[in-house]
Amino acid sequence: MHGNSMNTSVRNNLKLLKKRDKLKNRLGGYDASKTTEYNFPKASSKQLRDIKKKMKEERRNWWFNVIMLTLINFTFVAIIFYCVIKYIF
Repeated sequence: MHGNSMNTSVRNNLKLLKKRDKLKNRLGGYDASKTTEYNFPKASSKQLRDIKKKMKEERRNWWFNVIMLTLINFTFVAIIFYCVIKYIF
């Protein structure tokens, strides 16, 4: 029994190797000797602080929206649940 599962595992791994060749020419790739160069613009420390502040504000707004929508949904579900329970009994 155990030999059969081992054969299945080896066969599945061989199938994965065939699919790996399709991904070789993707961004990043599998070739460790080839490095990708990025040309990032130079930024001053003030610009980086402004970006950091903007990102924090966006994250704060996003979390506020998530919490508010969650509360509204729970309230709506609770009201529906209350109405159904009241109607049944």
